[in-house]
Amino acid sequence: MANQSDVMFILIGFPGLPEMYHTVVSCILFLVYIAALSANSAVILLITWKEHLHQPMYIIVVNLALSDVLFDTITLPKLIAKYWFGASGMTFSACMFQLFCVHYLGSLDSFIIMFMALDRYVAISRPLRYSTIITKRLTVLISVLLWVLAALTSLVNVVWHSQFPYCGSRKINNCFCVNMAVMVLACGDISLLKQTVYYIAMVVLLGPLCYIIISYVLIIVKVCSSVKNESLQKAFYTCVTHLFIIFMYYGPRVFVYTAYQVNLVFSLDFSVLLLCLYTYLPHVFNPIIFCLRTQEIREVIGKALRRKFGLHIEVGVVHT
Repeated sequence: MANQSDVMFILIGFPGLPEMYHTVVSCILFLVYIAALSANSAVILLITWKEHLHQPMYIIVVNLALSDVLFDTITLPKLIAKYWFGASGMTFSACMFQLFCVHYLGSLDSFIIMFMALDRYVAISRPLRYSTIITKRLTVLISVLLWVLAALTSLVNVVWHSQFPYCGSRKINNCFCVNMAVMVLACGDISLLKQTVYYIAMVVLLGPLCYIIISYVLIIVKVCSSVKNESLQKAFYTCVTHLFIIFMYYGPRVFVYTAYQVNLVFSLDFSVLLLCLYTYLPHVFNPIIFCLRTQEIREVIGKALRRKFGLHIEVGVVHT
């Protein structure tokens, strides 16, 4: 990597975006960043602050929120600066660092969502033994292991990318340094790298997705066999809302990676727009889906608002 210290990449952002829309789009990205940063930071602080929320479910949510905050902070400010101040240049090291973080935190989200599915499955299928099976200590341990595992999968990408010279066009036709945008700029045969990246992505995506599908099928079977159990019905309703985030996360990613692998041609602008939608929108919705719909969080917020404004707020009951 030292031999390429003088390599400079140019971040294009949205390739086909007319200049007249740069300000509008960058302001929208800024608002998305502020919304995601505020919501996820509030979740982290709230769960950390309230000791009775130090439960396995919320420990998992904190990990997801932290991952989303880091991802947005590493990518969006640079993209916004490109449109506001013309700061589109990136050193080789900066691009490799961003590439590592993008795929690291993306893989981590996949693992955390899988862990969340495991937590919900145990909570619904073994409600009486849940507290003994999914303990706080076990949750913390698994969370740490997931952070390490995700780092190892992403490290392969960065080490391999850094071995290639970049002697041609250095324009990154994307909103941040990502595998598909960077590897096409490398000089040399990237066919093996392309295949390896695809296989790693499929393992990281399809492995957890298969487990999640199996978990939710078993949850549906359990709920259908316990029709009169109201608590299970409410828990299942919460799980259904989780499927919204799961679909937004896995569906477009599998499509984009597979389309690139089989050389399916579609608009570069569409590809970048799709990438931004399936990357940043879940970061805004995650706090709402995983926190504001839960009884404990709603009660904490309701009590805080009553103390602050003296309001009488009825807190709805939604079981996790």
